Amino acid sequence: MKMIMIKNALLFVCITAGHFLFAQIDKKATKETNNLYYNLNVISKRNILFGHQHALEYGHGWSNESGRSDVKSVTGSHPAVVGIDFSDFSGRSDEQIKQEKEALRKNVIDTYERGGVTTVSWHFNNPASEGGFYWKDGISKASIALIKPGGSYHEKYKEILKTIADFAKSVKAKDGTLSPMIFRPFHEFDGDWFWWGKSHTAREDFIAVWQFTVSYLKDTLGVHNFIYAFSPDNQFNSEQEYLERYPGDKFVDLFGMDDYGDFGRDGKYDLEAGLKKLEIISNLGQKKKKLAAFTETGLESIPNEKWWTDVLLKTLKSNDLKLAYVLVWRNDSTSPTHFYAPFPGQVSEKDFIRFYDDPFTFFEKDLKEIYNKKLN
Repeated sequence: MKMIMIKNALLFVCITAGHFLFAQIDKKATKETNNLYYNLNVISKRNILFGHQHALEYGHGWSNESGRSDVKSVTGSHPAVVGIDFSDFSGRSDEQIKQEKEALRKNVIDTYERGGVTTVSWHFNNPASEGGFYWKDGISKASIALIKPGGSYHEKYKEILKTIADFAKSVKAKDGTLSPMIFRPFHEFDGDWFWWGKSHTAREDFIAVWQFTVSYLKDTLGVHNFIYAFSPDNQFNSEQEYLERYPGDKFVDLFGMDDYGDFGRDGKYDLEAGLKKLEIISNLGQKKKKLAAFTETGLESIPNEKWWTDVLLKTLKSNDLKLAYVLVWRNDSTSPTHFYAPFPGQVSEKDFIRFYDDPFTFFEKDLKEIYNKKLN
């Protein structure tokens, strides 16, 4: 009888504190990274963080102005999640790489010290051919097979990962702690526009490269402040299709999705389809005890004045989704039309303030102690 009571007590603890079951794949992750991972899970049960790509580097009509973001100009707060990119960490001169690393280092540390979250995309310049990160017929090589273990460019790939690892270990705050980052490599891999895309890459090669990348960074190079995100585009309609190139539970911390097509791109909306896909990743997160997030979305130029509340917020609040954050794409500094977050005077500005004011959405000002203690 006593043994049964003990077992029941343990079961009760596990059920009532279910978020304890969520665990990172890196067992040596820093305390701050562990706290962030834990707290993102807690937040996702009741709220969602709002993010903006390149929010602090530049915005609509400006660049490199300390402390500025278009989101802050409208709401008074930076976004809770700030997107950066490792695109210039390879395929550039040593001096260009050095300059980019210095700028991003300050960005990441400042965001961490303010209490915000950094997520990293990687528009990875093709290491085996010209053509940059996009696939260009007649120029680009199908290079995933070349950078996997045993491939002719594998050693070069290891050098590139060393550059990323050096950066990850350099983002130290004033108190000496490392700034955690959500690292999202090879995104939108189910499309064909990047050289790592589905039609250019065998499934087995993609999985091999993903597994090597994660293992090499954390186990060989000693990076322990990354949360690893897996994010295809929206080219799936079932859990089985979503997991077609999944590298396994030991190599992923977060299920993501990039989806512009269902949320108004070219004037086309299919919110039912978009919600179904978000349900798939949310349910996967719960089932596999991992985070889930809407890793990229947005409406270019935001011509729909009520897009924030009538489209995005309504979707995010539907069907008990549990998503850690939603991130919209960048605001170009020179283009009059390429922007995804409002700025003062933009037609969706007032609706964005309503989105900001809704208790469901968290911006940077709403984040408290996400690195220092575990939230309830």
